[in-house]
Formats: sequence, C-alpha cells, structure tokens
Amino acid sequence: MEILRCEKLSKYYGDGWTKVTALEDVNLSVNKGEFVAIIGASGSGKSTLLHMLGGVDLPDGGKILIEGTDIATLNEKQRSVFRRRKVGLVYQFYNLIPSIDVRQNILLPMLLDGQKPDEKRFEELTEVLGLTEVGLSHRMDHKPSEMSGGQQQRVAIARAVAAKPPVILADEPTGNLDKRNSEEITALLKLSNKKYKQTVLLITHDEKIALEADRIITIEDGKIVSDEEV
Repeated sequence: MEILRCEKLSKYYGDGWTKVTALEDVNLSVNKGEFVAIIGASGSGKSTLLHMLGGVDLPDGGKILIEGTDIATLNEKQRSVFRRRKVGLVYQFYNLIPSIDVRQNILLPMLLDGQKPDEKRFEELTEVLGLTEVGLSHRMDHKPSEMSGGQQQRVAIARAVAAKPPVILADEPTGNLDKRNSEEITALLKLSNKKYKQTVLLITHDEKIALEADRIITIEDGKIVSDEEV
C-alpha cells in the first residue's frame, strides 16, 4: 500500500543567471513498510528531496503526498503539526537540546504536540532505549554533552521512533560516525522499520549501508536516474 508519493516535484534556488535546479520533475512512490536508500553525489539534490518530503522546505512545483495529504498545500503551522505526528526526522548533526536530558529530548516532539506522556508512554520509551542496538536505557538522565557522537545519534533516532510516526526520514545519519557506530545506527533504523513497521527513507553516501535497504534510488542533477530493488 502506497504511503508516500511525489508528482513532478521541482525546486529551484536563485533567479536569472544564478538560478540553480535542485530538483526537476521528480516522481516517486514508496509503499508502507519499505526501507529505501537514496544515494548520489554531493549537490545532486538528495537532501533537498528529503527536506521537501519532510515539509521542512516547500517545492516550487509538484505534489508531495503522505498518507494522502499534500503537504505542499499546508501552511507553516499545519506542516509543523503534520511533521510531529507523521514524520520522524534524523539528521547528520543530532539536533538535540543540550540543556535537557535524554528522556526529555526524546519526549519533546510529543510534548510540543500537546501530549502528556503517561506511564505507558514511558514504558514504550524505555523499550525503545532498552533495545540492544540502542543500549541507552541507563542513560536517560544524562545530557547530550555527557555522551559520545554515536550515543547522541542513537538518542536522535530513538526520538524519531518513540512517537511511532509512519515515516522516518534520515539524512546522512552515519556521516559523522566511525564504521562500528555506522553499522549500529543502520541496524537501529532497520529495527524500527521491522519492529514498528515504519517506512524509512535513508540518504547515504555509503554504498555498503545502501545495500541494507529494500530499494536504492540514485539521484543525479536533481533527477532520479535509477530505482532498483536490492
């Protein structure tokens, strides 16, 4: 069953002779529960595509449908609400709030959405953090500065997973990590894909990591040039 679709998605930066085409007439369909890797050279448009899909930036043309909602038609406030409920975002830089602990960082999207996590939610959070691939159940009271880069990225992924949105978008989540941590982060994303049936779109420059996905999409010069099952 289709969960995400792009139709003739286009994005441009600048104007006149400085105009740069980031994406042009991109068509993409992703089914619920798929794990999709997106690869391409620096500047190919892959991060721009992910930002469009997450409603972080708006396209200059085309549609972006997630569970039937065209997010390009939503205003800024509506997109923020939609992201909190439907999309988990993970970046290369962890984007954790330094002044609050692990538990608060992970619960933050839910709190911003007006939810008051009860004991059941805390049990679910402990489950997420207690998974072997995360190994952070004993660090919930620690702040980001007290953790390694790999641990912080685990927290960022746990934050995206804990609210159980249907779609996870990960932009080079292993870009700042060594081989061991990269493999563990990839395993965690695969686990969220299988355990919580979350659809995962992962941008990576590492072909070995891309081979862990169900599909590999290659982007060049703002266009999809190949879309293959692994």
